[in-house]
Amino acid sequence: MGAVKTKRMPRAVREQQMLDAAVRIFGRRGYTAASMDEIAELAGVSKPLVYLYLNSKEDLFTACIRREAKALTDAVRSGVRPGLPADRQLWDGLRAFFAHTGEHPDAWSVLHLQARTHGATFAAEVTAMREEIVAFVTQLIAVAAREAHRNPDLPEREVAGLAEALVGAAESLAAWANATSGVTAREAAETLMNFAWAGLANLMADRPWTPPEEPEAPGEPGEPVAQPG
Repeated sequence: MGAVKTKRMPRAVREQQMLDAAVRIFGRRGYTAASMDEIAELAGVSKPLVYLYLNSKEDLFTACIRREAKALTDAVRSGVRPGLPADRQLWDGLRAFFAHTGEHPDAWSVLHLQARTHGATFAAEVTAMREEIVAFVTQLIAVAAREAHRNPDLPEREVAGLAEALVGAAESLAAWANATSGVTAREAAETLMNFAWAGLANLMADRPWTPPEEPEAPGEPGEPVAQPG
């Protein structure tokens, strides 16, 4: 059979076409099972052209990760409107996150599953994206604390921990929503707000949950140890 015929088009457009095909194949088949032949065929180009533009399977996968990571962070940031109350900003950010991951399930598979399990280099790319989102959420929580006027000095470590927990929950919920028929972005965002914001709101109002006091075990200071008779 002859080489795949391609229409002339700008290199940048052709490269995005290749990345679109690669994200679909990597997301559905996994990094290991994906083949450059399959990606080239889906993109409508020759395999040598894919190598000419993107060098190797590893470089192609890295390019996919970087593009999709930027698209996701841009979607979350653009979904949040400054000036609104902190809970509304978080709500809008979550809706944007779940809308993007729901509309681009192959890209989410690349970021959430494939990149994390096929080598430290790929995982580092996703870690950088995640750190950016965590920093963004950390800032939202810090703003909420200041807005509450009751606990403006919430410890930095506690804010960072809350942001990590919230982002981790969002990631897991996105994977569940994509695998569950009929779950909308609004429903997923509402689930997480109900799970997280009630606790955050209490924390901002200086009503944190505290663990119950537990009795000291025998032998601990303040409790005599019974002596054998």
